[in-house]
Amino acid sequence: MDYQQTIDYLYHAAPLFQNIGAGAYKEGLTNTHVLDKHFGHPHRRYRTIHIAGTNGKGSVSSMLAAILQEAGLRVGLYTSPHLEDFRERIRVNGEMIPEERVVTFVEQERAFFEPLHPSFFELTTALAFLYFAEQQVDVAVVEVGLGGRMDCTNIIQPDLSIITNISFDHQQFLGDTLALIAGEKAGIIKAGVPVVVGETNGHADVRAVFVERAKALGSPLRFADEEAWQPIEGELSGRYQRANRATVQCAVDELRKQPFYSERISDAALRDGLLHVCELTGLRGRWQVVGQQPTTICDVGHNAAGIEQVVQQLSEQPHEHLLIVFGMVGDKDYRKAMELMAVLRDRADFYLTQPSSERALPAETLAEAARQNGLRVRACFHTIKEAVEAAHADARPDDLLFIGGSCYLVADYFSGAR
Repeated sequence: MDYQQTIDYLYHAAPLFQNIGAGAYKEGLTNTHVLDKHFGHPHRRYRTIHIAGTNGKGSVSSMLAAILQEAGLRVGLYTSPHLEDFRERIRVNGEMIPEERVVTFVEQERAFFEPLHPSFFELTTALAFLYFAEQQVDVAVVEVGLGGRMDCTNIIQPDLSIITNISFDHQQFLGDTLALIAGEKAGIIKAGVPVVVGETNGHADVRAVFVERAKALGSPLRFADEEAWQPIEGELSGRYQRANRATVQCAVDELRKQPFYSERISDAALRDGLLHVCELTGLRGRWQVVGQQPTTICDVGHNAAGIEQVVQQLSEQPHEHLLIVFGMVGDKDYRKAMELMAVLRDRADFYLTQPSSERALPAETLAEAARQNGLRVRACFHTIKEAVEAAHADARPDDLLFIGGSCYLVADYFSGAR
């Protein structure tokens, strides 16, 4: 098989959450442990840092990886989902895993893993952990896929656990209260391993979950939002990145208590990593300016908390008129998203579309919710390309065009569906 054939095989042979949602979710770590044993427990051959949270974990993972790279370390970075190429998920010092390594992994191992019927994420995690060992990384920054307690990344014994924040998302798997969701995320806390929580947003019940879990396991616990951090400049410009940077600052401060890191992470490494995170790690889609005249920005925020941050940022962004290309997947709370967007009703025109995913919410369904909240819907489009072209045709040079609502919609934009 060539690379494209291999990727097609992976997408069809293993359930892919991006396409089918709940049908791709496998609760339990049985397959993960079988795969891990088969490959010789590769994650034990390097240090790891584990990052969970509802929002911001991709940004925090990339910022931390960039800092560690600037500190002179060889760094593996495992994140999800990807925007254009599967290989974005697995990087070493910013470089994607080679196509040929993906191909050989499948060719050499499919006879073993096919009888297991693993999920796409189980296979991808096994490949990532194996590749990092082959590449002799010093440390791997590992982003949780979904939840934490039962996520297949949760076999690692990290130097530090990080939980960015807690808000509503994936309730069908994680629970329908913030405390229940926090309990699933807190599942990544390991005995004696320090943990940094980025934000609790004033939710005493969420805070209590982390305090109880950390106390039971003897894990030192810090809440980044309860400490004073000197504002620090960073390449990622979204307003929500302020909290993410504070989380990273707290994480670095905690890592510096460990000799391996204290000898390496300088103030210059912290500064330069934050200033060059996209170049160092390949991160995209976080309040990213992708065009001018009109200023065009995309962001992968896709749940209520993420969209609320996007709305606040749009309200602060200078512009003559606002045009919004927006689409979501069907298992997100699109009605809540449109309620949040209602504050923009007097200044924005909406061009509604849908991601190229089996989980896509029809644009017409989204339009109905938008109109119920008094939003101006210019039209519905079956593809993002049509929506962006229509918005561009209506836009003036001093306008602001925003593209978002789903990481999969942003992925369509980057992959050429525009």
